[in-house]
Amino acid sequence: MSVTIQLDLPDALVKEARSNGLLESASVGELLMAELRRRRAAATLNSVLEGIRGQPGTALSPEEVNAEVKAARKERRVREARR
Repeated sequence: MSVTIQLDLPDALVKEARSNGLLESASVGELLMAELRRRRAAATLNSVLEGIRGQPGTALSPEEVNAEVKAARKERRVREARR
């Protein structure tokens, strides 16, 4: 399928984009694909975050998070020392 796109862009942007090959069909296609992947990933992340936020219970305080991280690190160091 083919589509013709007309854009109104500042001259400086057109000049730089053209000199970098970004106004070619293949480059524009790659840019569009990258943006579509980024948007799908963002939608997936938002979905996951909604699920996490919907979990019952209260969020950990920063102090509790730090304590959990320290405990996990200590546990890992002990485990690695046994090797």
